[in-house]
Amino acid sequence: MRRSQSLSDDHTPEAIKRRLAASNRPSFYSDAVLGGIDGCVTTFAIVSGTVGAGFSAGVALVLGIANLIADGFSMAISNYEANKAQQELADSVRRSEEDHIERIPEGEREEIRQIFANKGFSGSVLEQIVETITSDRRLWVETMLVEEHGLISDRLDPFKSGLTTFVAFVLVGAMPLLPFLFTGLAMWTQFGISCAIAAVMFFAIGASKSLVYRRPLLSSGLKTLLTGSAAAALAFGSGYILRAVFGVEG
Repeated sequence: MRRSQSLSDDHTPEAIKRRLAASNRPSFYSDAVLGGIDGCVTTFAIVSGTVGAGFSAGVALVLGIANLIADGFSMAISNYEANKAQQELADSVRRSEEDHIERIPEGEREEIRQIFANKGFSGSVLEQIVETITSDRRLWVETMLVEEHGLISDRLDPFKSGLTTFVAFVLVGAMPLLPFLFTGLAMWTQFGISCAIAAVMFFAIGASKSLVYRRPLLSSGLKTLLTGSAAAALAFGSGYILRAVFGVEG
């Protein structure tokens, strides 16, 4: 009963209007999640591999920080370039559609007609839809962008996407390194604390995804935790085996 009431409250005209307005605003949440998960996985894998190989806490800290900055920057640049390329493609297609509407409006109007006819509309209703869309140039272009070319019309800021990724990568990725700053602790104590911190980070990021993507909180958190743990275990095992194979002294 309570769930049914909550669902009804979410579908009042005012609630729907707020939700649609919010969905039209650019969201950098996925950039933050991507950067946070990758930062924690990558840094903790470095720590695990270093400990597995028998190196000192100082080595783990130096390698972890160096990796944190370099990989965070690389990932931010990659995200920036990907978003920029997507934006440039959308802008190019948008200009092309504007040119087509200017030069061959009847042909573009027929494209709108067939797009919505394929969705099941016909007769006077179809013609009304065509007339409504083609009477607004911006709506016409944006409809073609999405329906014909399958492109997202949201104008994301590539710089903000890259910056969000970098900040999340560094902030979350730095967490597993914190115990190694306390030089008075034994190496395995530092590593144990680092494992606990990384586990909390993995679970928290996974659980936070459920708030946006409406997935079960517990299972989402556990899946991310298992992914990060598997990567760290592989790194630790690789370091341990390579140490034995090559006779590396910590």
